[in-house]
Amino acid sequence: MARIVMKFGGTSVADLDRIRNVARHVKREVDAGHEVAVVVSAMSGKTNELVGWTRDASPMHDAREYDAVVASGEQVTSGLLAIALQHLGINARSWQGWQIPIKTDNAHGAARIMEINGDEIIRRMGEGQVAVIAGFQGLGPDNRIATLGRGGSDTSAVAIAAAVKADRCDIYTDVDGVYTTDPRIEPKARRLKKIAFEEMLEMASLGAKVLQVRSVELAMVFKVRTFVRSSFEDPDAPGMGDLLNPPGTLICDEEEIVEQEVVTGIAYAKDEAQISLRRLADRPGVSAAIFGPLAESHINVDMIVQNISEDGSKTDMTFTVPSGDVDKAMRVLSEHKEKIGYDVIQNESGLVKVSVIGIGMRSHAGVAATAFRALAEKGINIKAITTSEIKISILIDGPYAELAVRTLHSCYGLDKS
Repeated sequence: MARIVMKFGGTSVADLDRIRNVARHVKREVDAGHEVAVVVSAMSGKTNELVGWTRDASPMHDAREYDAVVASGEQVTSGLLAIALQHLGINARSWQGWQIPIKTDNAHGAARIMEINGDEIIRRMGEGQVAVIAGFQGLGPDNRIATLGRGGSDTSAVAIAAAVKADRCDIYTDVDGVYTTDPRIEPKARRLKKIAFEEMLEMASLGAKVLQVRSVELAMVFKVRTFVRSSFEDPDAPGMGDLLNPPGTLICDEEEIVEQEVVTGIAYAKDEAQISLRRLADRPGVSAAIFGPLAESHINVDMIVQNISEDGSKTDMTFTVPSGDVDKAMRVLSEHKEKIGYDVIQNESGLVKVSVIGIGMRSHAGVAATAFRALAEKGINIKAITTSEIKISILIDGPYAELAVRTLHSCYGLDKS
């Protein structure tokens, strides 16, 4: 017998038929003798509808009332799933975030989980009751509902799994696992059996949409073994109830991965923009003068490249921001021109960041050279490069994105069984 947290996303609970299908997945685990808690998202499209209503009511709405409205989507789903489970003869009840309670900070609309008391959920599971928990929400210090931001149900599930000391957290979605790259771009992409927390964190932060970044961070910190699985598989298909190796991808500590590949996957992020500041004085404090105001304006800066002149007196600073933030970033930098001291400012949008990821890169030389050579052979020009222990990110022109992904996927042998 194991303790399992199961999470179902919006497409998995999009209508009553799919909610009934989710109930069959839960029943399978209950019938196997496991203690089960379930975390649910709102029905597909419902959160967008609720957000639209709040904005239509008032563009400058109260964030606390926004949370009261948008959290209702998960409340509906959790109640409906509890009813569907009861119809199948399973002892189940719904829980809202404040009932557990899941305690958050006071950042309404983008709250962070501070504490979860899992004692009552553990007691109820021990009595054979299935807890159906509304994801994406908690209770702020002002004693009001606080939502966790988009994708927050993944974070809820992993946090609850940590709080109840679950043996496993199963994230059910509309894909059947984590792939070596986006199968829509490269049909030869393979589903990974296992991936390390660090690799998944890089994949999620660099464009892979399978899991929300904060949920992977939590899983890594608390060592929550997490399976990515498809809710559209037949709940009673062979192997679906396998406790140790169910179909899907296991996200785990790298110590569990016996044979570590040099490169695990290729991720990409579209709509990147590049900003260049030319001929700045190379002096202490210039970087702070640039990136401090950008941070205060909540503009996320990613790749940073600095080129210093031969005599060491001048420098060029180039960095990337999301395309949607480029106008705001240009305005902030123009307002601080005198303090920064640049001569010319330039920007270019429509770029793509392609990243090569793998924990095996720590112990293998030549990984970067292989990428650069493969891209050069395809005539793809590289605009910027950043690296870490397990990642190489390359900035290129947008039209070459798919060619670059397929080229890198092939040159590292990821398209081979």
